[in-house]
Amino acid sequence: MIRAFLALGDSYTIGEGVREQDRWPVVLAQRIRAAGIPIGTPEIVARTGWTTDELFDAATATGNLPRVDLVTLLIGVNDQYRGYGIERFRSSFRQLLQLALSSAKLPQNLVVLSIPDWGVTPFAEGRDRPAIAREIDTFNSATRDMVDGAGARYLDITPISRRAEHDRALLADDGLHPSRSMYELWVEALLPVATSALIAS
Repeated sequence: MIRAFLALGDSYTIGEGVREQDRWPVVLAQRIRAAGIPIGTPEIVARTGWTTDELFDAATATGNLPRVDLVTLLIGVNDQYRGYGIERFRSSFRQLLQLALSSAKLPQNLVVLSIPDWGVTPFAEGRDRPAIAREIDTFNSATRDMVDGAGARYLDITPISRRAEHDRALLADDGLHPSRSMYELWVEALLPVATSALIAS
């Protein structure tokens, strides 16, 4: 049976700055197939710049999402960038989490990825990098609590994203978004979590 895969997110999921075949959901699906688990081409619902609210609105605009074997959710960086604050983010993420859970066959079929730290990139030059890191850590702590409470899976990729401070090869040419090399590191960490989620279904 071919498993279905839905990836929800923003620029990180749509792969801003890299080729379509280099998007991490596409690479992850390839690795899952190589591990002997049949999985279809990921359906990606993501757009550069989307906040949690905007992703929720887009995902619900055409009715209910399909129930699938693997759902991934990576969102929140634009809420932090726009200065929405933790309380607004917590409320909107909770709503989005429920939507993602409703699309997963089981709660453990949902994998939520942490928000990467864009503050280490050249794009953040002149900004308060430590403050960006603190806010992202606060957002991630809130999402992890909600994800754990819902029985879904959580993967912390933020430490991987912070390697870009000393390794610019991990960034795309725009100096902000991840490169294929960064996405491959995410996939390496995500593969055992995703395969475990698929086995659970």
